[in-house]
Amino acid sequence: MNHSLISAVILLILVLDPFGSLPVYIPIMDAVPQKRRVFVAIRESTLAFFILLAFMLTGDGFLSVMHLSEQSLAVSGGFILIIIALRMVFGDASGGLGDFKSIREPFIIPLAIPLLAGPSAIATVLLMASNERDNQKTWIIALGLAVAISGLVIGLAAQIRNLVGDAIVEASQKLMGLVLAAIATEMILSGLKRFFLT
Repeated sequence: MNHSLISAVILLILVLDPFGSLPVYIPIMDAVPQKRRVFVAIRESTLAFFILLAFMLTGDGFLSVMHLSEQSLAVSGGFILIIIALRMVFGDASGGLGDFKSIREPFIIPLAIPLLAGPSAIATVLLMASNERDNQKTWIIALGLAVAISGLVIGLAAQIRNLVGDAIVEASQKLMGLVLAAIATEMILSGLKRFFLT
């Protein structure tokens, strides 16, 4: 799968799914005082960025240590994205965190991990890094932009939901799920094609 900067950003935003996770962000951020919400959003998205960046930069070493091929990563990553996409289209996209109630300010869990730097995001950055090693700078920029957008959505979660309403949030979540399902299918087909050709 070849990606330009724009398509890589779109893919990562779909995987991080900040708009689909609005119903999860809102109760979590309710425990945070209004004046600290921007700081918390920046802190958590920054942590998620460095976690995903670490996997991106060590992708080859990680695959080598675990004795994994790029083809197996593409297929397994595609299946993970299919599951996320199905949850986005038909039900809970939060992975079981939809009713999460926070009683204190979140730190690393659950915002940075697993909502942002979750299994699907880790599999995606590993795949991007291992597939097209010459485009590492592009992937880092794309990751930074996607995480920054997600952080902005986290900080403004309640305002966004109040502005657009529940119906628009749910419709956009289902639309993103359909697009993500198509991307995941392409990842699986690409991995199988490389497996059988090599």
